[in-house]
Amino acid sequence: MSWIQDLIRPDLRKWEEFYRNRWQHDKVVRSTHGVNCTGGCSWNIHVKDGIVVWETQAIDYPELESSLPPYEPRGCQRGISFSWYLYSPIRVKYPLMRGALLDLFKAEKEKTGDAVKAWENIQNDPEKRKRYQKARGKGGFRRVSWDEALELMAASNISTVKRYGPDRITGFSPIPAMSMLSYAAGSRFLQLMGGINLSFYDWYCDLPNSFPEIWGEQTDVGESADWYNSKFIVAMGANLGMTRTPDVHFFSEARHNGTKTVVMSPDFNMVAKYSDQWIPIHAGQDGAYWMAVTHVILKEYHVDKKTPYFIDYTKKYTDSPFLVELVEENGKFVPAKMLRANQIEKYKNIENGDWKFLNIDSATGNFVCPGGSSGHRWDSKPGKWNMKFEDAEDGTSYDPILSLIENNDEVLQVEFTEFGLGVKEERGVPVKFVDTIRGKVPVTTVYDLIMGQYGIDRGLAGSYPESYDDKNTAYTPAWQEIFTGIGRNTILQFAREWARTAEATNGKCMIIIGAGINHWYHNNLIYRAGTMALMLTGSIGVNGGGMNHYVGQEKLAPMDSWSAIMSAKDWQSAVRLQQAPIWHYINSNQWRYDGNQADYNTVPENDFSKQHTADHIVKAVRNGWMPFYPQYTKNSLDIITDAEKSGAKNDDDIKKYVVEKLKSKELIHAVAKPDNEKSFPRVWYIWRGNAINSSSKGHEFFLKHYLGTHNNTIADEVADKFVKDIEWTDDNPEGKMDLVVDLNFRMDTSALYSDIVLPAASWYEKADLNSTDMHSFIHPLSAAINPVWEAKSDWQIFKEIARATSELAKEHIPSPVKDLVNVPILHDTPGEISQTEIKDWSKGECEPIPGKTMHNLAIVERDYTKIYEKYISLGRNIKNGLGAHGNPYQCGDYYDMMLKEPDHIQKIDGEIYPSLKDDVEAVEAVLHLSSLTNGVLSDRAYENAEKRTGLKLRDLGEGSKDVKLTYKNLQAQPKRYNNSPLWSGLMNDGRAYSAYTYNIERLVPWRTLTGRQHFYLDHEGYIKFGEHLPTYKPSPKPEVYGELRQTVVEDKARVLNVLTPHGKWHIHSTYGDTLRMLSLSRGTEPCWLSEIDAEEMGIKDNDYVEVHNDNGVYCTRACVSARIPKGVCIVYHSPERTYQLAKSQVRGNRRGGGHNSLTRVHLKPNLLLGGYGQFTYHFNYWGPVGVNRDTHVVVQKMEKVVIEDH
Repeated sequence: MSWIQDLIRPDLRKWEEFYRNRWQHDKVVRSTHGVNCTGGCSWNIHVKDGIVVWETQAIDYPELESSLPPYEPRGCQRGISFSWYLYSPIRVKYPLMRGALLDLFKAEKEKTGDAVKAWENIQNDPEKRKRYQKARGKGGFRRVSWDEALELMAASNISTVKRYGPDRITGFSPIPAMSMLSYAAGSRFLQLMGGINLSFYDWYCDLPNSFPEIWGEQTDVGESADWYNSKFIVAMGANLGMTRTPDVHFFSEARHNGTKTVVMSPDFNMVAKYSDQWIPIHAGQDGAYWMAVTHVILKEYHVDKKTPYFIDYTKKYTDSPFLVELVEENGKFVPAKMLRANQIEKYKNIENGDWKFLNIDSATGNFVCPGGSSGHRWDSKPGKWNMKFEDAEDGTSYDPILSLIENNDEVLQVEFTEFGLGVKEERGVPVKFVDTIRGKVPVTTVYDLIMGQYGIDRGLAGSYPESYDDKNTAYTPAWQEIFTGIGRNTILQFAREWARTAEATNGKCMIIIGAGINHWYHNNLIYRAGTMALMLTGSIGVNGGGMNHYVGQEKLAPMDSWSAIMSAKDWQSAVRLQQAPIWHYINSNQWRYDGNQADYNTVPENDFSKQHTADHIVKAVRNGWMPFYPQYTKNSLDIITDAEKSGAKNDDDIKKYVVEKLKSKELIHAVAKPDNEKSFPRVWYIWRGNAINSSSKGHEFFLKHYLGTHNNTIADEVADKFVKDIEWTDDNPEGKMDLVVDLNFRMDTSALYSDIVLPAASWYEKADLNSTDMHSFIHPLSAAINPVWEAKSDWQIFKEIARATSELAKEHIPSPVKDLVNVPILHDTPGEISQTEIKDWSKGECEPIPGKTMHNLAIVERDYTKIYEKYISLGRNIKNGLGAHGNPYQCGDYYDMMLKEPDHIQKIDGEIYPSLKDDVEAVEAVLHLSSLTNGVLSDRAYENAEKRTGLKLRDLGEGSKDVKLTYKNLQAQPKRYNNSPLWSGLMNDGRAYSAYTYNIERLVPWRTLTGRQHFYLDHEGYIKFGEHLPTYKPSPKPEVYGELRQTVVEDKARVLNVLTPHGKWHIHSTYGDTLRMLSLSRGTEPCWLSEIDAEEMGIKDNDYVEVHNDNGVYCTRACVSARIPKGVCIVYHSPERTYQLAKSQVRGNRRGGGHNSLTRVHLKPNLLLGGYGQFTYHFNYWGPVGVNRDTHVVVQKMEKVVIEDH
C-alpha cells in the first residue's frame, strides 16, 4: 500500500522527480517540419539547456468561417518523432569527403599548388577519375574541414565553367514550399553561376498534366477545410489517413455531417474505413469508370432532363459552345482544330486572329468572337480578356448555341476511336457549313463532339450504344466492367447520386486525388475522365467542389517575391530551369533501354505518333517546347567568344551568328548527342532531397551512368532500332558526373553515394518559411537551437560556396564573360501564340526564328568574382516590378524602403543594396515584397488585373490593404495570407479556399486557348496521339513495356504489378529511418502480397523475398495481407539503403536496392508539346512525368538470406 502513503506524505514522492525533470523546459519556439508531407503543421519546440527535449502540436490556428471545424491540432506520429534526428547516430555532424577523392586531390594540389589545376589533373586522368567513382556507395568517408570541402567544390565549379560551360553544373532540391529559403539558397547560387535547376514536381510524378490541359494552371486546389463544404466526396489514389494525416479529420467530419464519401482503391486502404462505400476497382482502371459515369450524366442529366444548372454552367465556363472543324481523312470525317476567327470574312483582319475563336449567337445565328482567348490576352490593347457574353471585337452581347442538334445544315457521320477495345465507330454529329477564306468547311460544337465521343444517342444515325447494357460500345456501364471489374449497377447508382447531389447543391461534389492515380502512364487521361464529370455537373470553382489533387507540398504562396530571389532575377534576366524527366531520361541513358513508345502507348498510326521518345525530345528542345541543358556540344561562353571574333558587335549579332551555326549544323544541341563527352552533366548539388534514391526513377541507371559505380541492372539496349534524330553510339558511357555534393542532416542513400556530404541544419535550427496546399496559412521555421556540431543552414552553406567560388574566380576567371542561354517558349508570355502548327526548322520545314519557331536566345553577362556579393544582396531588377502567373505589380517603393534599414544593407562597388546575408533577412525580403503578405501590393496586382480583363476586381483586396506580415508575426501565430490574383481561390471573410472561385464568380478567364475550361484539346500533336477528346487508354502491357526482357521467371515465382504508394511510417524516405518509426514498422519496408499470390509462391508472412526485373532488385520481407488484390504487390515509398540489408541471389550476392531499383523512365511524348496556348513550358508546370505504376516485377521467395558474408 505504499502508494497510499505517497498521497499522505508528499515527501515520499521523490520518484516523480525523474518525470518532472523530463518534461521541464527553458523555452518554447514555434517551428514546423520541412518535409514533403503537405501537412504544414505548427509545432512548439521545447528546449532545455540548449537541447531539444520534445515537441508538441500548436493549437492556436486562426479560425475560418464559423461553419467550419477548426484546423488544429495538426500533426502525426512521424512529425512528433523528428527530434530524434537531431542527436541520432545518422546525423551528419561534420563535412565528409570520400577518402579516395580526398587523397587524389591532396596529392595533385601538393604537386600544382593550385586547386583548379589539381581538379583538372584528376579529371584528365581516366584511371584516377574512375578510382573515386568506383568508391561511391562503398563507404570510406573522412571528416574534413569546411575550408577543405569548399576549396574542392569551388575548384570543380570554376574548372567546369572554363572547360565545358556553366550549364554542366546542376542542382536538385524538391518542393520549395516546405522550406522556401533553403530551396532558394542553392537555386540562387546556381542561377548566378549560370547552372541549372532540375524540376521536381514532374520528376516525382506528382505533377498532373491534366491541370495545364484543362485549365492552363498547375495544381490550384481547395484547402482541406473546404472538404467539409462538400456533399459528395470521392477519394481515389489518395490514402488520406496515411498521407494527409493532419487533415483527414475534415473528411471524417464531413461524413458525420451528411456528406457521401466514396473510396476507389484496388486495396482496402486506410481511408476506406472513413467511407460510406469502397469501390475495389482494378488497379489503374479508374479512367474507364469515370468515362462510364460521364456517359450516364450526359444521357440522363444533359439530354433527357437538361438540368438547367448543368447546361448554364457548361455553356458559360467551358469550351463547349466553341466551333471545331471536321476534316475528311481516308474517306471519314474526323475532328480537327478549332475554327479560328480570322478564317471568316467578318474577322479576317483582327489582331491575333489565329488565336481567337468562334461561337454562334442563338438569337441571331451570327458568328461571335468571345473574349478571354489567348489572342485577347496578348492583344496590344488590353481589357477584353474576360468571359463576358460579349463579342470582344464589336462589343455586342450574345447567348451562345451549345449544340447544333436543333439548328444544323446536315448530320455527318464522324469517326470516333475507342482505344480500350480497339474499335472505330461512326456516329452522327450535327454540323453547319461555314464559308471561310479557304472555302466551305463543316463545323460542329465541342459539346456535340463530346456527345458523339461518349456515345450519347440523341436520335442521330450511327453506331450508338443500344442501352447501358451494351458492352461492346464505349462508354457504357457494361463496357467499363471489362476493365474495372465493377458492376454496371454500381456505376448507375453512383452517377445518379453524384448528379442529383450536384443539382441540389449547385456543384458541391468533389474528387480528392493523388499519386495512386497520377503515377500511371495514362494519368492525364484518368484525370480528365474524372474532371469531365465535375465540369458537366458544375462542380469546379465552387466551395465544396473541385478536382483536388494532393501529392507534394506544392503551394508556395508568396511565389511572386520568392521566385525572383530564388532565380536571381533580381540581378539577371534569363535562367536555366530544366524539366527533370527528359533530363534524366537522356542523361542517365535510360533512353537507350527504351523500346518504341508506340508499341506500349496506344496511339493512332501516323508518322508523328510512331517516333521514339528520344527523337520527340530532340524535336521538343529544338522547337523551344522544352528546355535542355547542357545546351550544346560546345561551351556556351566559347560560342559567344567565337561570335565576337567573327564580327558580332551586339546581342542581336550574336543571336544571328548562333542561328546560322545551327542551320549549318556546325553547332549541335547536346540533347542530340548525349553520349558525346562534351555533353555530359558534370557537377551535381543535392539538397533537401534524396535524389539518388526516393525520387530516382531508374535508380540503378543513375548508379551506372551518372556515378560509375556498382549496380544491379541487367537491361538490354534496344533503342538503336528506332531512333533517328538522336545520335546512337556503340559506346554506352558510365560515370558521367565528376562531382556529387549532398547537403543533409541525415546519412541517407544520396549521402551514401555522394563525394562530399555537408552537414545541414535541421528544421529546428534555422529560419525559413513554409506553406502548403492543405491550408491557407504561412508558417515559420525557427532556430529553437543553434545548428549542432558543424552544421549550417542551407542559406549559409551556399553563401560559403559562393564566397569560395568567387575567390578562386579572381585568379581563373577574373573578367566578366558573356553566356548564351537557351530559353524555351514560356507559359504566361506572348510565346503562347507562337506556333500555329508543328514544323521542324532543323528539317527545313520553316526558318529558325528565336522565340517563334525555336527556343529563345538570351545573352547574360556573368562576373564570377562577384557571385558572393550578388548572393548576399538584393539586386535592383526588383524595382522593375514583380509578379507570377501573369499578374505583375510595381514594388520599387518597397525596395527603396529596404535601403533605409542601415543594419540590413550591403555595398557592392560603393552602391548599397538590401542585405540577404542572413537567413532572416532573406525571409523578411520575401514577406515584404509579396502580394500574399503585403496588402498594398495585393491591391496593385488586382489593379493591373482590372486593366487586363476590363472587370471590377480591386474590391477583393479591400479587406487586407493594411496587412503586412513579418517573420516575428508568423513566429507568434500562424497567419492566413491575402487574397491575390496570383491564386484562383477567394478567401474573403474567412471563406475556405477553393480553386477557380475567382474565375467562376468574377469571369476571369483561365490561362487556356479559349479562356475556358477545356473539354477539347485541339493541338495538332494531341490529335495525332488520339487525346484531343476525353478518352480511355489501357495500361501498357508488360510484354511491350520492356522491363522483363532479360528476367527469368522460375519455379513458383510470379509476375506482379508493383505499386509504390506513400507509407504509414515515413514521409517518402524521411522518418522511416528513425528508431521509433522502424520499431513501429517491421524494421524495413516489406513487400505486401495477397494471400492468394503468396500461397501460390509458397511465401509466408515475414519470409524474405526478392522483387526484381531487368532494372534491378529489391530484397525485403513479405507482408501477406487479405487487403491486397491478386496480381498486385505493394512496396511503400520509400525505403533506404541504410537499413535494407539482404543480398540478392539473382544478382550475384550484391546487396539489393530500393523501390526505384525496379523502375525505368517511360515518358509520354504528347506531354512534350509546346508553343501553343496552355501547352507551353514553365518550371514544374508542364512536361512528361516520371511514371512508375505500370511496372511489373518477378517476386520469389529467398531460399537463403545473406546479410553479411563471413
